[in-house]
Amino acid sequence: LGNDWTNLRGTGARIKGTGVESQGIIPFLKVANDTTAAINRSGRRRGATCAYLETWHYDIEDFLELRKNTGDERRRTHDMDTANWIPDLFMKRVRADKEWTLFSPDDVPDLHHIYGKKFEEQYENYERLAEEGKIRLHRKVKARDLWKKMLGMLFETGHPWITWKDPCNVRSPQDHVGVIHSSNLCTEITLNTSEEETAVCNLGSINIGRHVHDGRLDLAMLKESATLAMRMLDNVIDVNFYPTVEAQRSNFRHRPVGLGIMGFQDALYGLNINFASEACVKFADESMEAVSYYAILASTELAKERGTYASYEGSKWDRGILPLDTIDLLEQERGERIDVSRSSTLDWSVVRSAIKKHGMRNSNCLAIAPTATISNISGCTPSIEPIYKNLYVKANQFGDFIVINGALVDDLKALNLWDESMLKKIKYYDGNIAEIEDVPTNLREKYKETFDIEPQWLIRAAAARGKWMDQSQALNIFYKGSSGKEINDIYLYAWEMGVKTTYYLRTLAASQVEKSTVSTAEFGSTHKRATSKSGDTAPINMATHDVMPSPVASPQGPLPPPSPTVMVDGKEVKLCKINDPTCEACQ
Repeated sequence: LGNDWTNLRGTGARIKGTGVESQGIIPFLKVANDTTAAINRSGRRRGATCAYLETWHYDIEDFLELRKNTGDERRRTHDMDTANWIPDLFMKRVRADKEWTLFSPDDVPDLHHIYGKKFEEQYENYERLAEEGKIRLHRKVKARDLWKKMLGMLFETGHPWITWKDPCNVRSPQDHVGVIHSSNLCTEITLNTSEEETAVCNLGSINIGRHVHDGRLDLAMLKESATLAMRMLDNVIDVNFYPTVEAQRSNFRHRPVGLGIMGFQDALYGLNINFASEACVKFADESMEAVSYYAILASTELAKERGTYASYEGSKWDRGILPLDTIDLLEQERGERIDVSRSSTLDWSVVRSAIKKHGMRNSNCLAIAPTATISNISGCTPSIEPIYKNLYVKANQFGDFIVINGALVDDLKALNLWDESMLKKIKYYDGNIAEIEDVPTNLREKYKETFDIEPQWLIRAAAARGKWMDQSQALNIFYKGSSGKEINDIYLYAWEMGVKTTYYLRTLAASQVEKSTVSTAEFGSTHKRATSKSGDTAPINMATHDVMPSPVASPQGPLPPPSPTVMVDGKEVKLCKINDPTCEACQ
């Protein structure tokens, strides 16, 4: 669940009925946190909730500290996610090093329900009233100090996530019937909510890697997949169970769905494109254009067959405005340039004509979810992210499984470089091949892991992809440094590029796990590495036992012997066979 908390009055606001002061939102968020922890979904997954708060709320500074591991536990929510809902005006104040005023929503009741230029005008009007003494409860802070605290908490705890109110609303196709007050648990859904309607979105993801054949994206296959997926998602709306009247009312009235992609990194492997490259940005642009093109066309076909959604009249679709057109609208509201190309490769006049003739079956068609679990089931890389590790251990109820990047294995085999010695080197470096000199430079570039790729490449790809989308993307930011300035630059760049939302800020641990399957007599300690005077890392030799690894086959190669295992801490651990019909991941 994604919850909007901005409407609740701030700490110290007067409650007219009792004549006492409000305790603000924090005690109630603690109740929501404990409720979330108490929920067990069918015995398989814990309850999950994300609370959103707009940046001008009087309790924003306490909200930022909800996930801290220190302080008063009665004011901490360790079992609930949090996210900032940030207006563009705040980002402008940060950049200009100006002051920012915090209000209680009972004094400024309309601020949460307006956006863009209208928000800026009304916010500044409330600031004038506060200076004149007409608004009792308010507080001024330096915008940069608040932003610094937001980023500091994000680095320390991974929360609150950074999401932007204005791009979500200005670019929404449903601006005629309501306001987007928050996103969902994973920040990819941007739908209207109100007292009468609880937004619901039905998600599906196309494995884009499976649509790359012979070094190119198979558009005919992608069209077939997107068309079928849209029909399936539209069917879900009718057969679904709705726990509340508000949820059912919203879904039946607007019929939103979110078709996205996964296996983006697999597609890049198939095309021999490096993630940190202009070619990747170009492919992100063109591949999402194709998904958007066929998904929207499919919705028009469903409208022809089943009728348009109830609130279609007056929507951006009805007004002839497509997602690509809304980048210009965002520029106008901000009053500054958004450096995203408006180019296209397909004939969008066909889509415009189809919408004009048949309308749309679904208010929203596109969203990219994290896909962590279904990517594992499908055997592809998650969502739109670079590969996290070329070698890792996956744990589930059946045990621990060592998983290696099959594409890397194939390329090493083609060069006669795949052997037991290479596997041990890859293990020693935790899957990172950047420091293995035996591996050619072009492969080291191709198989860079997430933390070796500058975050700006992920943002550029997301911005290019986002221009075709009517919702958003669960965009994780991966950063291996600790510079506050660099983190500031990353998120400021994302906002300037028109990105709607971001998800977790992922950072590296300060230490690594000791490996019992790598010989420390040969490689040195795998638990820590000493730093030389030049700053380079050098292994520290520590005596320990050596366990020989079992061979690992590529997806196209022969299956390894049954149940290959290694001993870790005295326990037998299974090795992934990569292509095993009996394995739950391979299936």
